[in-house]
Amino acid sequence: MSGDLLSVQDLVMHFPVRQGVFSRTVGAVRAVDGVSFGIPAGTTLSLVGESGSGKTTTGRAILRLIEPTGGSVYFDGVDVSTADKAVLRGLRKRMQLIFQDPYGSLNPRMTVFSVIAEAMAVHRIGRRGADRRKRVLALLDMVGLPAEAADRYPHEFSGGQRQRIGIARALAVNPDLIIADEPVSALDVSIQAQILNLLIELQERLGLTYLFIGHDLSVVRHISDQVAVIYMGRIVEIGPAEAVFDHPTHPYTKALLAAAPVANPRARKPRRALPGDVPSPVNPPPGCPFHPRCPDATPSCRECVPKLQEIHNGHRVACPVAIKVGHHAADHHHPGESHGSHD
Repeated sequence: MSGDLLSVQDLVMHFPVRQGVFSRTVGAVRAVDGVSFGIPAGTTLSLVGESGSGKTTTGRAILRLIEPTGGSVYFDGVDVSTADKAVLRGLRKRMQLIFQDPYGSLNPRMTVFSVIAEAMAVHRIGRRGADRRKRVLALLDMVGLPAEAADRYPHEFSGGQRQRIGIARALAVNPDLIIADEPVSALDVSIQAQILNLLIELQERLGLTYLFIGHDLSVVRHISDQVAVIYMGRIVEIGPAEAVFDHPTHPYTKALLAAAPVANPRARKPRRALPGDVPSPVNPPPGCPFHPRCPDATPSCRECVPKLQEIHNGHRVACPVAIKVGHHAADHHHPGESHGSHD
């Protein structure tokens, strides 16, 4: 993972479960259970999975908004997981978060100027007064909002406009990495495309690196260089976006893609309905966490947790059964480097 702007190694986030008068710990919610990936500077890795899979928790643990239980996070060579408050403050200036909810993430009592300038004040960027106002107006223009928006309040804007304000706030401190936590899931479909195109345009213009968290596969395909599929706190498949979408190998990835809507119903591949529900993270199944729902499970899947193994060209899968198939398929196709929809 050397050369990556962000490197996450065996990240673990367990939340204790307490019961009784004395709040004794009786178990743990295994929200994130050994996640590893790297993101090269200027690229986008998307973390995909259904609700409760550990996507948002991973993003917040990377920023240390919650303290990880284990593992390490390196940002530009600095260990975020062991950094003291002074170092972390400097790092957070370079790592920003775009929230999922454009309605709840902006303070309704602050003007748009105050919302964006607040982060600049915290990190002592620019002088007070005209200098900061000039920068706020430039940021508003960058995200496609008029200058007069600076003196208005969040309730006066639509959801898409509020998310643009949220993006401007994230950009106010000149970050290198932005963690976008389902930034378009609360928006109308027509507005989603506008926000995604804005994020891609800003990445090309400012050289930003994105960790994009989402569950909508059509959205993820539009913006990603790499895709990591997460299930019950573990990455089950990761690789170049083109490889993961065109040659999915893990049974869970195949099921997610088969369930995604397509524009032409005749082009739909047969759906493989997954039996049962996602197991409880408090009491995960032994062995592969996916085996109770997997149509291809073997007896060995109940015994050991599979490790990610490379099939071809950075495309890795945590499933011995799928890997055998994948190695065979790799002899017939050679997915190239993916650049999402940046071309």
